Amino acid sequence: MNKNVGILIAGIIVIALICGGVYYGVTRNNIGILSDGQKSKSGEMVVNSNDTEEDFVIGEREAFYTDDDYPVVDGSTATIPLAEAFEAEFKAKSVNDVNIKHSTTHPAYERLISGEVDLILVTYPSEEEFKMAEKAGVELEITPVVNEAFVFYNNILNPVKSLTFEQIQKIYTGEITNWKEVGGEDLPIKAYQREPNSGSQTGILKLVMKGLKMMDAPVEDIIGEMFSIISLVSDYDNGKNAIGYSYYYYATTMYDIMDKEIADRIHLLGVNGIEPNNQTIKDGSYPIRTNYYIVINAAEPEGSPARVLKDRMLGERGQKAAEAVGYVGM
Repeated sequence: MNKNVGILIAGIIVIALICGGVYYGVTRNNIGILSDGQKSKSGEMVVNSNDTEEDFVIGEREAFYTDDDYPVVDGSTATIPLAEAFEAEFKAKSVNDVNIKHSTTHPAYERLISGEVDLILVTYPSEEEFKMAEKAGVELEITPVVNEAFVFYNNILNPVKSLTFEQIQKIYTGEITNWKEVGGEDLPIKAYQREPNSGSQTGILKLVMKGLKMMDAPVEDIIGEMFSIISLVSDYDNGKNAIGYSYYYYATTMYDIMDKEIADRIHLLGVNGIEPNNQTIKDGSYPIRTNYYIVINAAEPEGSPARVLKDRMLGERGQKAAEAVGYVGM
């Protein structure tokens, strides 16, 4: 992934944190409050890196869409590069020439249900999102598009490098409260959580807790942004006793590009002795696997723009585009 484009992501998130509710959306190609035209000009980063050199020449791949007829897509923060890769591939463009804006997970579901967008790229819906769809008379059609994993991380100075699935559950129910109980130092565990209906909070409830009640965290330990938890856990002075969670792609590919110095100060924890990486996610040996999903309205007729785009995302060109920007293909 283009390094300078990654830096732009960091700028977006930092400014969003500073500005509070001024802009509730995330984009790779614009900075801050979506001032137009601030695209990265640092070279021609294109998708399909596994294809022949000729395919990199803009215009020589078949373009399925123009700027005027591409379906309206929304999604989560962690799927911005995925949406960008798809749009660039299907328009036969450079990723620097597409402008992706995502309103984040829950607002994306709201926009799909209300009919504002054709398709979203997101994590699995929360119970509230299912209820919201049901109330609106909308059935969600949910299809995996790339493989993903749910990961936990601690500070690089913490000697604990792996936890069992049960130990993670007990940390987040509040039964295990000190690192010495899992082979670490005598330090109280600060277990950060995400806010309700964020993609990663829905993820831990569905994939890890499996009906167990998470402990009630202090308000200061419930964090609104994935970016913020990683920064807190990575801090040398205050993060040694902390643990956080995220999705693999965000915690590695996206965050490593946004701030490598901070990324180098966290360690992705193994689960049951298996470390998360592209191979263990794809072969299924890492135990907390999930996906990013294409979600459309199930009432979409055959041949609709949403269904055609969905099929292209799942096809060979779409999957190669996803893998070229670091996702784990199906």
